[in-house]
Amino acid sequence: QVQLVETGGGSVQAGGSLGLSCAASGYTVSRNCMGWFRQAPGKEREKVATVNGGGLSSYADSVKGRFTIFKDNSKNTLYLQMIGLKADDTAMYYCAASSRFACASGSPTDFTYWGQGTQVTVSS
Repeated sequence: QVQLVETGGGSVQAGGSLGLSCAASGYTVSRNCMGWFRQAPGKEREKVATVNGGGLSSYADSVKGRFTIFKDNSKNTLYLQMIGLKADDTAMYYCAASSRFACASGSPTDFTYWGQGTQVTVSS
């Protein structure tokens, strides 16, 4: 049984930093594509960043240069480091895991497993 548990959300002022973690069990993070998605109230879930089984990452234009996605294979954990946070980054953030090596389009439908989400709130 695959479980993804996110931690690290919280409230921060604009310009601040936060780090999110996604600890996986029943799933090997090094093998396949994983990603971070976010969903704000009244909006669709959107890709933030993905990283494939080989470590190649991809980012939404809105977070490029501010967010970094990476895996720690020894801890079987996915991370998202966020700096320069903006009010528009406020959302519930979800960790997702795919059954495939490649990340394809990065659509939420490409991912099989999801965490419960962690709230990030940025005040301006």
